[in-house]
Amino acid sequence: MEAGAADGPSGGVEEALSCFSFNQDCTSLAIGTKSGYKLFSLSSVEQLDHVHGSNDIPDVCIVERLFSSSLVVVVSRTKPRQMNVYHFKKGTEICSYGYSSNVLSVRLNRQRLLVCLEESIYIHNIKDMKLLKTILDIPPNPTGLCALSINHSNSYVAYPGSRTTGEIVLYDGHALKTVCTIAAHEGALAAIAFNASGSRLASASEKGTVIRVFSVPDGQKLYEFRRGMKRYVTISSLAFSMDSQLLCASSNTETVHIFKLEHLANSQPEEPSTWTSYVGKMFMAATNYLPTQVSDMMNQDRAFATGRLGFSGHRNICTLSTIQKLPRLLVASSSGHLYIYNLDPQDGGDCVLIKTHSLLGSGTADENKENDLRPSLPQSYAATVARSSPSAASTVPDNLVPRRSEGQNEAVLMSSKTAPARRFWRRPGRRMQGVRLCEQNGGSGTRDAACCPAGSSQPRWPVGAGAAANPRPAVVASVS
Repeated sequence: MEAGAADGPSGGVEEALSCFSFNQDCTSLAIGTKSGYKLFSLSSVEQLDHVHGSNDIPDVCIVERLFSSSLVVVVSRTKPRQMNVYHFKKGTEICSYGYSSNVLSVRLNRQRLLVCLEESIYIHNIKDMKLLKTILDIPPNPTGLCALSINHSNSYVAYPGSRTTGEIVLYDGHALKTVCTIAAHEGALAAIAFNASGSRLASASEKGTVIRVFSVPDGQKLYEFRRGMKRYVTISSLAFSMDSQLLCASSNTETVHIFKLEHLANSQPEEPSTWTSYVGKMFMAATNYLPTQVSDMMNQDRAFATGRLGFSGHRNICTLSTIQKLPRLLVASSSGHLYIYNLDPQDGGDCVLIKTHSLLGSGTADENKENDLRPSLPQSYAATVARSSPSAASTVPDNLVPRRSEGQNEAVLMSSKTAPARRFWRRPGRRMQGVRLCEQNGGSGTRDAACCPAGSSQPRWPVGAGAAANPRPAVVASVS
């Protein structure tokens, strides 16, 4: 769950952060800049707590924190072949290692520390930082792509087994031996990630259209998800939820996809004997006679939920976490921002952006004002769903009451403090042409009315004493 210097700028976009990474249990975020690095706690949605920062090492290109401990690993562009390990609460350097070529990535759990170079991988014992194993002669790995299970009882390592094909080498970091080789994709690998227990491994190729999940350590394919069909994308990160029920994937597009890892097909209960189930079984049986590419595409699952970003082209990483007892989607971008979304774990759908944090502490006044105007954090998941979009209840003035014009059976927009706005109408044989809003002004008996055009879902709010002058905000969702 790290984006570092190896990825490089995308499309010439100016980037505020040189690297950024979530820690192993998604409770902390580390960022690196030209002036140093910072660590943040992710215990709250409304506030981003600054845990530690240092300007002693300039131009940081890799920064990794071990869970919520005081151990942090830092690599600088000024000395790209040197890895430094610090205890930041004591302000001391634990050790410093130099390597034969540039350090491209670092992974760590409570037992092992993994240092990946372009053609070799070094495995250290994290207790005394002793070098245990050097994996040499690996295929060229210019991005430093590798993964380490955060479960220290097995410490599985995964890295590309080929430069041109999507072959994954599974290595046991505890026993220090190769376990198996997985033929995951036809094209070269772009992203790999373990779940929290180290029992599953997700992967994506450079095409970015299909994401697969394999069992560990036998390497059997368990799930296959289709991210998209129209265009190839670059998958920048894969991350399981801590309970391994969900898998999120971010790319260089404006959409983050979340997939649900439901029970396997062979373990599904027998469906009742209905005509629909019979046709479904016949349809699935017919796929055995279709070309492999066609049958595989028909068996692939689509995204369970999506998060919409307001940009594309920036490097970003995503993760799934539980903050204040609710599931969240978190996306950190090289632009210097952290985006927090609400996620519906039952129905999925569009994730709702609830907070944007500036990681550099230099957000503009407009940005800070926008965050202040966001609705307060719901205290229950039911409230989260109810307030998944800016409802008309928050924009329609309190003195608007439902009223019907004399002699007409017209549509009226209902609103109150406790219920969101809704439409209803009763006009037999005719289509609704508009929505009328009536306003009472202090019992004067005057009315201000505004009707939306035929076929429009956005009423123009009446302007009067206590009335909202702005139109109702629209929630726009798009899936790439």
